[in-house]
Amino acid sequence: MAALGDVAEQRLTSDGLVAHRQRDAASRPRPTAAELRADGRFEVTELSVPGVDEGPDITLVCARPAGLTGRLPVLYYMHGGGLVMGNAWSVLPKMLRDWAAPLGLAVVSVEYRLAPETRYPGPLEDCHAGLLWSVDHADEVRIDDERVIIGGKSAGGGLAAALTLLNRDRQDGPRPIGQLLQCPMLDDRLDSFSAHQMTGLDLFDKASATVAWQSYLGDRYGAADLPLYAAPARATDLSGLPPTYLDVGSAETLRDETVAYADALWRAGGDAELHVWPGAFHGFDSLAGTALLTREARRARTEWLRRVLERSR
Repeated sequence: MAALGDVAEQRLTSDGLVAHRQRDAASRPRPTAAELRADGRFEVTELSVPGVDEGPDITLVCARPAGLTGRLPVLYYMHGGGLVMGNAWSVLPKMLRDWAAPLGLAVVSVEYRLAPETRYPGPLEDCHAGLLWSVDHADEVRIDDERVIIGGKSAGGGLAAALTLLNRDRQDGPRPIGQLLQCPMLDDRLDSFSAHQMTGLDLFDKASATVAWQSYLGDRYGAADLPLYAAPARATDLSGLPPTYLDVGSAETLRDETVAYADALWRAGGDAELHVWPGAFHGFDSLAGTALLTREARRARTEWLRRVLERSR
């Protein structure tokens, strides 16, 4: 837990949001497209596509291994950051190294609008609009619209779960072959045992998660009739969803809601692979990048992706 102790004082607070965003930007500087191309190893394109209704355009960062021709399977990805920070660029270096290069996989990372400036459903609708544009322009982006995986981490994992549900119910997008949910933020109620157990311990503890959810939901926070797309743990029907990978640390706030979501998928007859990493806190693989547990977690995600892609051939 040493890596956690170094940053425990940086937990998210509503009155310190501006400073927290500044620290996050300083600690994870946004790479340029040239830097992401890694001396020609990857092709990277930034696209501005139509937003929702009269809303602003959405930026999509599209990346793929250089030298591969034709349409590639694609991971459509949403970054983390508690719904209030983060960006579509900073998540790409690890994904290109760990997934795109060894698996021959394209990645489309979406720059959705952030809360509290844009509340639900704005960020989710951005993700949905970007997904529809990507598959409608599959030839232009050079992706296989029949081999789409929806994924995300933390807040992005919650958005990925919500987008998969929205895509299922609206029936206006692709039929994804999988969803990748890394330590997903799924339940606004924050009343699980782990949410209480990890108060004051996990980096993203109940107080931090409350700030994130309040920023995202505004006056709807805590509402009994909150739409399931706002907080996927509210969904009562998880049937008809694609194979799902979920992972979470045993020492993090989101542990029990992630386990419960996996259980609900199984109860609905779904295919879910769940990993609970022993002793791991929220974001452990970013803060302890060389740890053995981090290497094992990365390997497990990569192998799940490999299996899903092989089955979809």
